[in-house]
Amino acid sequence: MSWIFLLLGVMAEALSHVALKATDGFSRPLPAALVILGHLTAFMFLGQAMKGMPVGVVHALWAGLAIVTVTLLSALFYRQHLDLTAWIGMGLVAAGVMMINFSQGHSH
Repeated sequence: MSWIFLLLGVMAEALSHVALKATDGFSRPLPAALVILGHLTAFMFLGQAMKGMPVGVVHALWAGLAIVTVTLLSALFYRQHLDLTAWIGMGLVAAGVMMINFSQGHSH
C-alpha cells in the first residue's frame, strides 16, 4: 500500500505544481485553490506512505518522480519542451529512482 500512497502523493504534487503556473501569482482563485488542495493531498498521501517505508526513501522517490512527472505534464499542458541535455538528466533521475527501489535498504 505504501507504493500506492507514494504514487498518489506524487500525482497530487505534480498536478499542484502544474496548476501553480495558472494562478498568475496567486491572483486567480480557482487555480490557487487547486494548488493548496493538491499540496495538502500530497502530504496526506506521503504521510501514509511513510508508515511502511523509510522517510528518506519516500522523500527521494517523491522528489525524483515529481520532477519527471511535472516535466511531462508541463510539456503536455503548456507545450514547454526541454533540450536533449535536460532529457538525459530526467533519465538519470528515473535511473536513480529505480536504483532506490531495487536497493536492499527498504521494504515494500
